[in-house]
Amino acid sequence: MPFKEDGVVEVATNDREIDILHKHVQWARKNGLRNEDVKFLSKDEVLQIEPNVKCESGIICFRDASTDYGLINQKLMEDSIKFGCKTSFENKFRSIYTNTNTDSNRKMTVIGTVKDITTDYVINAAGGNSLDIAHSIDLANEYTDLHFRGEYWIAPQKYGNLTKRSIYTVPRYAVYPFLDPHWIIRSDGRCEVGPNAVPVFGPYSYTLYDNLKNAVPKLFGSCKVGILKLLLNKQFLDLVANEFSSSLSKTNMINRVRKFLPSLNPSDFKQRGMAGVRSMLIDKNGDFASESLLVEGDSSLHILNYNSPGATGALPVAANIVRKLIERGIVNGTSRQVIFPFTDEF
Repeated sequence: MPFKEDGVVEVATNDREIDILHKHVQWARKNGLRNEDVKFLSKDEVLQIEPNVKCESGIICFRDASTDYGLINQKLMEDSIKFGCKTSFENKFRSIYTNTNTDSNRKMTVIGTVKDITTDYVINAAGGNSLDIAHSIDLANEYTDLHFRGEYWIAPQKYGNLTKRSIYTVPRYAVYPFLDPHWIIRSDGRCEVGPNAVPVFGPYSYTLYDNLKNAVPKLFGSCKVGILKLLLNKQFLDLVANEFSSSLSKTNMINRVRKFLPSLNPSDFKQRGMAGVRSMLIDKNGDFASESLLVEGDSSLHILNYNSPGATGALPVAANIVRKLIERGIVNGTSRQVIFPFTDEF
């Protein structure tokens, strides 16, 4: 598997953000990183390791790495099949319900497009559709979700040696779970600018048609009090306007990164990268859920609000979830059938 342990730098672009960098260093150490894993850098120290970066200070984490997440998923599926697991891509998820018949052999039934499946336990890891699945069996009803498309621009080859590491900035709005566009170095050496966070109406709304198709059910569905409160928040509306601007204008997008990489020229960027959609949970007060949530039903587990850095943490998070299920006797690998539902968009 491609794996490049290249480290990552986060920078403060003004004096007000320096205290936040110190806080991030404290968080890193509380989460298990050693002193030699993460280090605060003065302005001059940043210039010594990244001479093309303009900032007031920074932190470097040496434990960050780059890899190919699509290839990891492919290999995980191949390995799981070798261990006796089954995958089904032609049988798309439609709905789910709990079996109330006491004579039923299984506790849950998953309705599919090809056939229905009965099972002892369901683990719902359906990403942008996970909340809808939880709602369908009357769980997590205190939340709704909003979707945000993250867009990228691929840097031309001339910028391939601009930095040695990916460069992030301190997020402007700490109460919202979005990062400003940053400078990313992929495992194959390709460099990109992104992502922004453009509001869309569905977890797979990559086109205008998809957005229009999903607009009515999203705006008039259940549990919209939180969204209405959020739409009355001026700071959030300012953020949304800025994100739309960066989506419509390549120059606006690249200029957000030029604040710390001033040598970038927007006219050099010709190709868009692959976009992705994050689905964020919102409570009835109009606040974003700050952490991922594990919501349990009688015979189901629902992984909600699991976003960036979702790919980065997916393996240890999954291992921890399965370990707890084994400890509680819910999964033992022999007597139970466990289903992971995916939607027809997967």
